[in-house]
Amino acid sequence: MANGGPVEHGYPHLDTVRASITALYRRLSYDTIHTFATSVAPVDVAFGDIDDLYLGAQRVAREMVRHYRLPDARMIIGFRDMTHAANVELTAGPEYFVELNDRFRTHRRDIGAALAHEVMHVYLHRLDLSFPGTRDNEILTDTAATYLGAGWLLLDAYREDAASSQKLGYLTPEEFGYVLAKRALVFGEDPSVWFTSPQAYTAYTKGMAKARGDEQQPPLTAAGWAGRRRYAKDRRHAQDHPGPGPHPGVPYAFTPDGRGPLRVSFPCPTCHQRIRVPVQGRVRARCTLCGTVLECDT
Repeated sequence: MANGGPVEHGYPHLDTVRASITALYRRLSYDTIHTFATSVAPVDVAFGDIDDLYLGAQRVAREMVRHYRLPDARMIIGFRDMTHAANVELTAGPEYFVELNDRFRTHRRDIGAALAHEVMHVYLHRLDLSFPGTRDNEILTDTAATYLGAGWLLLDAYREDAASSQKLGYLTPEEFGYVLAKRALVFGEDPSVWFTSPQAYTAYTKGMAKARGDEQQPPLTAAGWAGRRRYAKDRRHAQDHPGPGPHPGVPYAFTPDGRGPLRVSFPCPTCHQRIRVPVQGRVRARCTLCGTVLECDT
């Protein structure tokens, strides 16, 4: 939790974010992910200053449990002084103890954001889905919460001006915006209408531009002129020099296929699983993980 300190910006965790999206599709399947097509509604996690602190926190926690479809999980909420925004004790359940930072006693509108992250820890724990290392596992948790419809609250908790700042979660604001945009492109949902923070809206628009860029990389037909020109140059080099060659700065890679045609691999713009197709002009490919149909010019 950044509380008055500097807020990191940009995309320093992008590789891990993309790996997290791939891991979600592999563990949950396309069908399960699409049961999360509707995000947590603002009215369901609204928390006014006149609401009872503990009853209100329990109500929001129950909504997160409902959203993540954890019917036999019970959250017991407490508050204490600590460095991080929150902490959850992961056990076999069905009861889970969640501690929230004392700051939330007076910043109740952000309790939903903190619980979106902590209850996702429980969800991933039950799925037995994790990444090695605390940092990568926390990035997975933020990404999963956002992609499955509760993480817009984490981005909306980001506020920054000349005198103060606040940000929850391990992703940067732009990375939260990127994951929200990836979700929006899949489900046709516009989370920007729920933002109360103008900085959150700005981060979301930047993330959307980054997500759109994933759909405009060669060999996809939507790639721009400069990308297509670079791709053609790399393809000629691969055809003249058989064997895997380095192509720094691009998402695709050419590989020989025995006596068959040269093949190119590239990440699916939806789930980031790598797809491998023959280099033979116009090709339509379907991602076996998320089902996205891709128009390619190889």
